[in-house]
Amino acid sequence: MTLNGAFIVPHPPIIIPQIGKSRRKFIEATIDAYDEVARRIAVIRPDTIVLATPHAVMYSDYFHIAGGELAEGSFADFKAPAVKMDADYDCAFVRELAALAAEEGIYAGTLGAKKKALDHGTMVPLYFVNQYYREYQLVSLSLSGLPPLEHYRFGKCVAKVAQASNKTVVFIASGDLSHKLKADGPYGFASEGPQFDKEVTQAMQRGDFLRFLTFEEDFCEAAAECGLRAFVIMAGALDGKAVKPELLSYEGPFGIGYAVAAFSVIGEDKSRQFDRVYEKLQESEAKTRKGTEDEYIKLARQSLEHYVKTAQKLQMPKEIAQPLLQERAGVFVSLKLEGRLRGCIGTIMPTKENVAQEIIQNAVSAGAEDPRFEPVKKEELPRLVYSVDVLGKPEPIRSIKDLDAKRYGVIVSFKGKRGLLLPNLPGVDTPEQQIKIALQKAGIYPDERYSMERFEVIRHESGKEKG
Repeated sequence: MTLNGAFIVPHPPIIIPQIGKSRRKFIEATIDAYDEVARRIAVIRPDTIVLATPHAVMYSDYFHIAGGELAEGSFADFKAPAVKMDADYDCAFVRELAALAAEEGIYAGTLGAKKKALDHGTMVPLYFVNQYYREYQLVSLSLSGLPPLEHYRFGKCVAKVAQASNKTVVFIASGDLSHKLKADGPYGFASEGPQFDKEVTQAMQRGDFLRFLTFEEDFCEAAAECGLRAFVIMAGALDGKAVKPELLSYEGPFGIGYAVAAFSVIGEDKSRQFDRVYEKLQESEAKTRKGTEDEYIKLARQSLEHYVKTAQKLQMPKEIAQPLLQERAGVFVSLKLEGRLRGCIGTIMPTKENVAQEIIQNAVSAGAEDPRFEPVKKEELPRLVYSVDVLGKPEPIRSIKDLDAKRYGVIVSFKGKRGLLLPNLPGVDTPEQQIKIALQKAGIYPDERYSMERFEVIRHESGKEKG
């Protein structure tokens, strides 16, 4: 059978009576909507509930699926140890899902569990469900640091396993929205917070799952959102399905956004295969970018594309701008995919005869040798976004007062260790942040007597130049 329904719910522990007590009166709309979701699930009577949670073990490149036969949990961390629950896992569904993900080239499975107890992102939804219905088995999914498109494809695997089974299946995406709605909230205020909540709830209301895929990573980080990737997995599980969307409630009285939404499957709709729509959108944007590329970006792109397709380094093109052949400088090449960093490698000082050779070398290294990422795949090439930073000569500084996070990059050095951070990076707004990150990259402790240098860059992005 296919999925019989899908729901987005928040997971504030304060919503549990023994925890929230009198404060629950401030989230009555959320409580009422949660009860409605639980009643609907009881009517469906699912054999299996698949639940995606942001608070289970999470890896940068792997989707963890909770393994074993059962798990227990309590709200002891929230001063309510008497509120306990357990869940039987649907072991057959888990095995099939892990096997299918492997076939699809998605890194997922039951390995790597650090803590087998149920997390609160799972327990809060199940607390409400259990008030009305208990005759289900659970499949618990974690999120990952992989791009949104991989989360969507993982959701498609969930749908395929559900389709192949004889079970009635419901999907629950557990996730709060922005954590930065109020200055007096626990995480403070950011203008991106209310904006994110407005846009994501509009997408829920319209059933616009493509919007879930197109939020910029920097914007999401500034908003401090929680559940978007869980929503994307849910969207993948509903791939190709016509749905009736309902936004049942939204509120944020404590500075954190809580949304409850329901999606009923009402038929088939091939136009709602949003991974394909998203890929076409990205490829169209890439073609537009190519039309605005300057020589620096063009050379970086050609270098990596040639290497990925042939496993050979690009020979110097015959027609190339003279400044690239005449200048010597350190160069960093950065790659982004779906708004997320996909690779970044560079040289602080020139190591080649000219900037062109520096770009060719570092573009390949960024795509194939950055130890934080798997090598770039051929199918990713059309969707990559490139930037090239040409570094000015570093100059020593004595004080943090000589830095400007937007204008200058920083190099920290101590006993052969060096760490560099480029200027004008999203989320890095102060010299203090710059130095902290550069020290971490170098493995230098803050109390060690490190030296500092600053440098300026000329940044090339899709045909733009930034000093």
